[in-house]
Amino acid sequence: MGSPAERGRVLVTGVSGFTGRHVAAELVGAGYEVVGLARRGAGEVPGVVTHRADLLDRAALRAAVAEVRPDAVVHLAAVSFVAHGDADELYRTNVVGTRNLLDALCGTGARPRIVVLAGSANVYGNTTVEPVHEDVPPAPANDYAISKVAVEHLAGLWADRLPIAITRPFNYTGVGQHAKFLIPKVVDHFRRGARRIELGNTGVWRDFGDVRTVARYYRRLVEVAPAGATLNLCSGVAHSLAEVLKMMAAIAGYEIEVEVNPAFVRANEVVRLVGSRERLVATLGEEPVIPFEKTLEWMYSA
Repeated sequence: MGSPAERGRVLVTGVSGFTGRHVAAELVGAGYEVVGLARRGAGEVPGVVTHRADLLDRAALRAAVAEVRPDAVVHLAAVSFVAHGDADELYRTNVVGTRNLLDALCGTGARPRIVVLAGSANVYGNTTVEPVHEDVPPAPANDYAISKVAVEHLAGLWADRLPIAITRPFNYTGVGQHAKFLIPKVVDHFRRGARRIELGNTGVWRDFGDVRTVARYYRRLVEVAPAGATLNLCSGVAHSLAEVLKMMAAIAGYEIEVEVNPAFVRANEVVRLVGSRERLVATLGEEPVIPFEKTLEWMYSA
């Protein structure tokens, strides 16, 4: 495997977040030296030295990048909740923050062999293509998706100076995700033995994945370093929310009563979204996909 110094140093932004912790653990397990970047006040990550700098603090960000001088970067720091109420914060963090990071990498003379920017499959909007592939034109239907499209265009401005790859992750979940997100909310209700749950539109279909699989994809991106690539991170299988509720009922041993709360129904809701894995597999190789039932069992028993 080689020592961490031989494998290289990977800077993971947003390392203390849900995805960041899993990606850091995957990279450490593969023998990389992982250095984190997180805001002041964010939690610690075992085994990872973390620099404290906000993406909007250009001076602190540049100083951190200059000290780390990473061989690879996985940029996960973002406002990731689609229903986030503060559009200004969303755009500042996701777009301006990413620009500041790319500027810091260039301005400090760091030349990583790959910079992976975490985008989102939300950019596809209500496409009628199924499974949706990476050449489908973006049709963002909310501020979060628009911010991620903007990041992709922003990356193009730096493509002659930095080797950038962009991911478009579909919905994924796992142990450690906040209960404000849909699947952790459902699992939490069953774990508590709740008999009733308020949800939004139950007629949505999503390509639900496991964060452990997604972490392996990010590790493979660091290893393969496919500069210029844009890749779906997906399972290729769609489940309706109704199916998820049935899976959880089988795991927990009882059915829950669902009440649709109009306050939770999003405007311009994307009804069905399932991804094509063709380019992902061709670029990174085949990774075992954890069946979603196993993900739910993991979360329920954690």
